[in-house]
Amino acid sequence: MSPGDDHEGYGGTGQTRTRYPERPGDVYGGARRSPRSSSRSLITVVGVIVLLIAAIAFANRGDDDTGSSATGTAGQPKSSSTAPSGTKPVQSVSGAIPTGYAHDAQGAQSAAANYAVALGSADMFNKAKRDATLQTVIAPAHLDGFRSTLDRAYTAAFNKTVGLNDDGSTPAGYTFVSRTSPIGTKVTASAQDSVTVEVWCSGLLGMAGENSTNPVTNSWFTITMQLQWVSGDWKVAAQSQKEGPSPVPGDDQASSADEMAKAVDEYGGFTYAR
Repeated sequence: MSPGDDHEGYGGTGQTRTRYPERPGDVYGGARRSPRSSSRSLITVVGVIVLLIAAIAFANRGDDDTGSSATGTAGQPKSSSTAPSGTKPVQSVSGAIPTGYAHDAQGAQSAAANYAVALGSADMFNKAKRDATLQTVIAPAHLDGFRSTLDRAYTAAFNKTVGLNDDGSTPAGYTFVSRTSPIGTKVTASAQDSVTVEVWCSGLLGMAGENSTNPVTNSWFTITMQLQWVSGDWKVAAQSQKEGPSPVPGDDQASSADEMAKAVDEYGGFTYAR
């Protein structure tokens, strides 16, 4: 290792070169770059530009691959199944649940991811908002069943267990957090008008505020959705959930109640699309 080398990574190997001061008292220790370093930086910049051009061309390609599948031989995922597809994302309106998905496996995965977000949101604890969510994402033939089941689940007693008032409203001085973030999706069964999708998720649930007895906690779970193609879009016909896969917890220090409440207010969600 030479003193003039930059601190830079090597293509995902995890190895780095660390730049040390060239002489005692040289606190910048590397403000000067050698010609070799400048050449390497130029090559890196050119390489990034080439990749960006290729990515733009890929994203703007035609929609000829609408019939692509996420599975390979013997039901094994293709090597590209977890990579972005390049299919144009679903169009959505600000504040609304995205709808209008492609009639293929990729569209079903996008629908499942966005519906997982909606069905895991804080709106589900409010009767009127819950009914509106169900009206958007559930197949009409299964809507009444979903509605009655969830009405029995979201009771006053259940609201109390997460720190809410009996009617599902948030106590004064607190911020209620209920968010689902999809990590990935996969198709486990597929037919022309029905697809089963698994959505691996991370979730936040709890009450942010001083003296909260239900602090915001993190969980990991997998949602399985059976989707049906109904009136030109994917809708949920059935849903189940199981725990995990869960990573080993890190050593991150828990944020204060104020930090958590501020983050929830300031950071919006995403529209998911393959």
